[in-house]
Amino acid sequence: MGKVAVGAAVVCAAAVCAAAALVVRHRMRNSGKWARAMAILREFEEKCGTPIGKLRQVADAMTVEMHAGLASEGGSKLKMLISYVDNLPTGDEKGLFYALDLGGTNFRVLRVQLGGKENRVVKQEFEEVSIPPHLMVGSSEALFDFIAQALAKFVAEEGEGFHPAPGRQRELGFTFSFPVRQTSISSGTLIKWTKGFSIEDTVGEDVVGELTKAMEKLKLDMRVTALVNDTIGTLAGGRYHDNDVIAAVILGTGTNAAYVERAHAIPKWHGLLPKSGEMVINMEWGNFRSSHLSLTEYDHALDAESLNPGEQIFEKLISGMYLGEIVRKVLVKMAEEATIFGETAPPKLKIPFILRTPHMSAMHHDTSPDLKVVANKLKDVLEISNTSLKTRKIIVELCDVVATRGARLSAAGILGILKKLGRDTIRVGEKQKSVVALDGGLYEHYTEFRTTMENTLKELLGDEVAANVFVEHSNDGSGIGAALLAASHSQYLEVDEP
Repeated sequence: MGKVAVGAAVVCAAAVCAAAALVVRHRMRNSGKWARAMAILREFEEKCGTPIGKLRQVADAMTVEMHAGLASEGGSKLKMLISYVDNLPTGDEKGLFYALDLGGTNFRVLRVQLGGKENRVVKQEFEEVSIPPHLMVGSSEALFDFIAQALAKFVAEEGEGFHPAPGRQRELGFTFSFPVRQTSISSGTLIKWTKGFSIEDTVGEDVVGELTKAMEKLKLDMRVTALVNDTIGTLAGGRYHDNDVIAAVILGTGTNAAYVERAHAIPKWHGLLPKSGEMVINMEWGNFRSSHLSLTEYDHALDAESLNPGEQIFEKLISGMYLGEIVRKVLVKMAEEATIFGETAPPKLKIPFILRTPHMSAMHHDTSPDLKVVANKLKDVLEISNTSLKTRKIIVELCDVVATRGARLSAAGILGILKKLGRDTIRVGEKQKSVVALDGGLYEHYTEFRTTMENTLKELLGDEVAANVFVEHSNDGSGIGAALLAASHSQYLEVDEP
């Protein structure tokens, strides 16, 4: 009997030891898992580092590339396109002006009644129209006929409070957010379609000419007086409300910047110098690249898999199109190497661009004690449930690393523009105010990104200079901005001057 009891005790002890060993192994595996996840995060954070010294190097590189792009065509990764906008709105503009904003699968038609310095924008109306998918891949004539018909219908509904000048053509600002080779303030040839459009017979044609032909068919007496992109529209809208606006930056799905340059500082400009002595330059800064940009293995992979490898490197680090995708790529590595979501990586996590920047922003801004928003996003977007609080905390930290790098590099880009204009220092006895107009969903809705960008710019400038540099939200540049540029480039300006 004693032997049986001893045997049973030994078996029990062995079972307890085995169970304890399992627990220990599980804990060790768990702690190994967290150690690996944290190692991936810390390594990524280090590679994304943007110390002030590095940001100054990025700003200096931006300024050098700006000079090179202004000196000759193709002299820089920055295109530094001459926009032919040499008269920004002043606030004195009066009359009825139209805008057409074509930049994606919808377009907008808009009208504004301007009342001069006293009354500014007296009244405005707009309408949004969806483009049927077949017209996005059809013929140039069919697309522009459709747009002109919508425009004619909108003009026909001109109601009370809008006063077209008797005996004068209506004038239109045309925001066309596709790559264009601008040939004058009101003409430009299409380089290529993007955003799902593919209409071969428009490529190489003057898009204003195409629209004008379509309007003439309908006997619509309207003239395009300004062809612009959304960044230049933002600059115009900003300047209309504040005369100290010197540059505009779009931080949205994509990114770009435009600024006001002294005409004599543009060596590649061979025309007559404009009366104003100024010219707006469309930088196309998304294509900026420099050895000082903090690129990681995930950025190189994203670039290699993109539709335009080697291009738009700056955009791929700072814009809304890509931030969520960078987070996803790091999470895939954590899922595979640190099994933070279980033994197998969740299938949904493998889908490129499934994690969008708005999802990332929502997780980054989660202040609930148990990070409920993070849990919900993981469940709804990636079908990952039952995550631990530890995992969710790592994800918030990862979002912070990606957003911080993007925001700080954006600030360095803005400093580059200020340096080019000599507005990064204070000259003795001179207090010039510099305002940068900003627009885009990323800037407007991603609070952490916006705050970090603005704080970094202050840090780069120093307190004294920062006291004279302001960042202001300039809304709807592609709509109101285009109408304002139609007004400031009106064919009737000379007539109206006393």
